[in-house]
Amino acid sequence: MQIAIIQTEAADFVKMIKALCQQFPHGITDQVIQNDMPNLEAQQRAMAINRLLSLGQLDLLRNSSGLLYRMKDAQTAGKMKGSDNQEKLVYQVIEDAGNKGIWSRDIRYKSNLPLTEINKILKNLESKKLIKAVKSVAASKKKVYMLYNLQPDRSVTGGAWYSDQDFESEFVEVLNQQCFKFLQSKAEVARDSKQNPMVQRNSSFATSHEVWKYICELGISKVDLSMEDIETILNTLIYDGKVEMTIIAAKEGTVGSVDGQMKLYRGVNPIIQPTGLVKAPCGLCPVFDDCHEGEWLDF
Repeated sequence: MQIAIIQTEAADFVKMIKALCQQFPHGITDQVIQNDMPNLEAQQRAMAINRLLSLGQLDLLRNSSGLLYRMKDAQTAGKMKGSDNQEKLVYQVIEDAGNKGIWSRDIRYKSNLPLTEINKILKNLESKKLIKAVKSVAASKKKVYMLYNLQPDRSVTGGAWYSDQDFESEFVEVLNQQCFKFLQSKAEVARDSKQNPMVQRNSSFATSHEVWKYICELGISKVDLSMEDIETILNTLIYDGKVEMTIIAAKEGTVGSVDGQMKLYRGVNPIIQPTGLVKAPCGLCPVFDDCHEGEWLDF
């Protein structure tokens, strides 16, 4: 009879801690449990937590405050069935890193596990197709780890400008030429319209969305280019003195507008070629007059 009562109480403690964890999806510390359940003894608390861990319903993490307990969703619990606590901990650390991934060194720091043990766990998780190793353009000889089904962030792959960690300089140059060609053709059409100079000038501008649509229709890219990619190319043309940009107000919902503003671009033909100094970064710097030796300026 007494054993049955103890088992019932233990089951109740498990439910109480589980309910508390559900209230705080980012996790709770041991102190939070003590504050919420002051009458729960340390041994009872430990038994309830161990029960949830053994059932695979709870994740054990580590942060600056110490251990952290967090409820695991049913899908993750199914994937990690049969894994020990160390493997679950490493998986959780990698999951928290998202699609930017995490270095093995940082996994070691966050999990506080030996490097040999981490390498063993990583190989095991990779074999189960729970995680994958991705080479980063930031350090070609190093790998970052992320969940198997995630698409790596642009900061990891380099976006459209990289292929297998190699910078596609020829592809960038082709995009550069085609974007400029589109803006030049639009300017020529505006000049041939024989309208007054102001109307001609306004007609020669194009939005980044128009340039993006033109490049997509050419079909010269092996990957899907974003508006951000095209604006990066247009910015290089601005720095080369081939394109100028202006910003106008735009209605909400207008294609290509951001926060009620829209960028417009037009091709320009300089009367004379700029000197080497103007092409240098300092020659184009907007805070050149405020800059002096020994100080970095943020803008």
